[in-house]
Amino acid sequence: MDTIVLIAITILAFTIAFVKDKSKTKKSMEVAKKMFQNTFLEVLTIMALVALFLSWIPASVIKNMLGNANEMLSIVLGVAIGTITIIPAFVAFPLAGSLLESGAHLRAIAAFITTLTMVGFATMPIEIKYFGRKFTFVRNGISILAALLIALGMGLIL
Repeated sequence: MDTIVLIAITILAFTIAFVKDKSKTKKSMEVAKKMFQNTFLEVLTIMALVALFLSWIPASVIKNMLGNANEMLSIVLGVAIGTITIIPAFVAFPLAGSLLESGAHLRAIAAFITTLTMVGFATMPIEIKYFGRKFTFVRNGISILAALLIALGMGLIL
């Protein structure tokens, strides 16, 4: 339902922009098309490499890492795994549930999910290209610290 609402808002905004200034709207569509063409191959390549990497690592290995007897080590491993993977949220949340049922620590799962959504190690080359090296490293560093704080906080709250 949310997707339909977002598509409707986008169509409405595009229509308003087109009515207001046709030439600017057409020009912006051309710019968007070029940006899409320039980044599509890079994103597709990164996703393929990550998928290949993840296919080599069995799910049982990830479960064992996140359910390690040393909870702090599990949190650090959760951060590391989440940092290098690209998984859509609609796959990640059910995966988190199955990891929890399999004995993974809640804090490690929180670290995994947080870094998965906030840290972009696999997409760093693209981010550096468009936003610069300093911005990319600062953003990812802050995101990793936030993930650790969130993971530790989850243990206190739940």
